[in-house]
Amino acid sequence: MRPRYGRVGVFGVGLLGGSVALALKSRFLAAEIHAYDRDPAVLEAAQGLGVADRVHTELGDWIAGLDLAVLAAPVGTMPALIEAIRPHAGEATLFTDVGSVKGPVVEAARALPRFVGGHPMAGSERAGVENAHAGLLENAVWVLTPTEATDPADLEEAEALVSELGAYPLVLDPALHDRLVARVSHLPYLLAVALNLLVARDEKRDLLMFLAAGGFRDLTRVASGSPRMSRDMVVENRAAVRRALSDLRKALDELEASLDEPERLLRLAEEAKRTRDALAVVKRSLLPV
Repeated sequence: MRPRYGRVGVFGVGLLGGSVALALKSRFLAAEIHAYDRDPAVLEAAQGLGVADRVHTELGDWIAGLDLAVLAAPVGTMPALIEAIRPHAGEATLFTDVGSVKGPVVEAARALPRFVGGHPMAGSERAGVENAHAGLLENAVWVLTPTEATDPADLEEAEALVSELGAYPLVLDPALHDRLVARVSHLPYLLAVALNLLVARDEKRDLLMFLAAGGFRDLTRVASGSPRMSRDMVVENRAAVRRALSDLRKALDELEASLDEPERLLRLAEEAKRTRDALAVVKRSLLPV
């Protein structure tokens, strides 16, 4: 049986780009993976880890021969990358991306012949291709963000690809995607930063660090990710993040006011528990594949 795609290009070989490449190979969906990155050391690691078959430090005519192209560069650099790719893009290549902010990406991608925006809701605080593994995407919700210009056949192909990668496609408007992820992804990152700054700037910092246990570690795990990439993520979605921060301040004010009303605080805590307990449990491979 022939793979769905002959040549696949991955542009930006980090945690997500590398995991997509490995998932494509492990599920026999790609015959050949081409990786593009400006850092030769990253490409050397990608080849050594079996992520890529061919590597490129320059954009060029090889792009026109791709069947599928996955844009996995940092979201802040994505519009410039798309503009640089555009002169080399083939009419038959389906382009998609894995960026966590969709508005500026789908707007820039209007210049590409075929594009369906995407965002797999999966990740880790451990960045880099050396931490990539196909299991990262398993059972993840993978948002697809078509626009009015998207060909329905391209969306259908993207949905099929996501399903074959073991994830669950969810179609959302780009603006709605950005509003929602501001609350469940970008805002939690800023909360983790704020909690760590609270400790770092306290005169009893060392003692606080010693006392910090599982709860604090769980709440602040995402602050251990790449500060630069995380900064770009929240800055690119700053309008939606500001609205989420405003609503968070209201929630914190409500909690502060309830400190003198134990029953009210209990009701809020019970509402929060019901919400937390209703979160879907995502099961992924125990071992990287």
